[in-house]
Amino acid sequence: MLAAITLGTTYALPFSDKSLKFSRDNLKFSFPFNHVIPSNKTNKLPLISIPKSCLQTADASQKVEATKPKAITPAKTRVDILAESLPYLQKFRGKTIVVKYGGAAMKSQSLQSSVINDLVLLSCVGIRPVFVHGGGPEINLWLDRIGLKPNFLYGLRVTDSSTMEIVSMVLVGKVNKHLVSLINKAGATAVGLSGMDGRLLTARPTPNIAELGFVGEVAAVDPTILRPLVANNHIPVIASVAADETGQSYNINADTVAGELAAALCAEKLILLTDVAGILDDKDDPSTLVREIDIAGVKKMEAEGKIAGGMIPKVNCCIRSLEQGVRTTSIIDGRLQHSLLLEILTDEGAGTMITG
Repeated sequence: MLAAITLGTTYALPFSDKSLKFSRDNLKFSFPFNHVIPSNKTNKLPLISIPKSCLQTADASQKVEATKPKAITPAKTRVDILAESLPYLQKFRGKTIVVKYGGAAMKSQSLQSSVINDLVLLSCVGIRPVFVHGGGPEINLWLDRIGLKPNFLYGLRVTDSSTMEIVSMVLVGKVNKHLVSLINKAGATAVGLSGMDGRLLTARPTPNIAELGFVGEVAAVDPTILRPLVANNHIPVIASVAADETGQSYNINADTVAGELAAALCAEKLILLTDVAGILDDKDDPSTLVREIDIAGVKKMEAEGKIAGGMIPKVNCCIRSLEQGVRTTSIIDGRLQHSLLLEILTDEGAGTMITG
């Protein structure tokens, strides 16, 4: 059976009732579908009405063409999924969610596209995302191009003055603007910032400055510049670089930046995308994923040695955010397609949720 999608009252495009997919370069649309208009004698095709505000044409001079359906999902299933999402959308609508982006989701183009599309969809339905990013692989690439070898200590990048210059150039000038461009192209409005813009973040050196160089911690957060952006449905995209009171730049761990921003914004949720399934009861067995745990349970697992290595700073970041008023935090598997939607719009989630 064929159906048609209406764009206003003058144009209709046939498509299979088992697919609502269009050419990515020609037409993009987002939730919600308004209603189904029954077919009549003059139009044999059922019509699905979509608000013009959810449509975006890439080039008005190009004809809109339907693509061949790839993954065919029955229409009833799609409608059921939308209906089941309502309680989650109501829960998070108007709330701020801080997402730290990195790891595999940054390296893979398909995963990057998945994260960006999830972010834009959440913004379209009234959730207020704030996007924080690092960019380790890209930094390493550019260091290699100029003949500098990356060096790490305690899991942190040793950052001398030459490395700091590359870090700022790559994170603020390249990665940040690339992500802003992708979000804008997907239909939302993103604004790129670093911790230095509007004195958003004030940095201080780590206690190990002699060994680590210009690796910093967050000394203070002033979210004044973010509030009007978030209130006007813009998506702030924030690079994890900041300066101290003297103007010296520092490279700051992106998880730390995301956690401190979540606390300062009184966010409903902090989400850290990682390259692991979440917190595991047995670190060598992915089937032992802990779906939900409170602060006391996390501290017990740390004491038992079940949380170790790179997971320790992520967990501590979550605990600090919770103690400063963030409602829930999650460490999720960024290797999964649409991990953000899985975490926010389902009970199962996409990793481990930590509560206060």
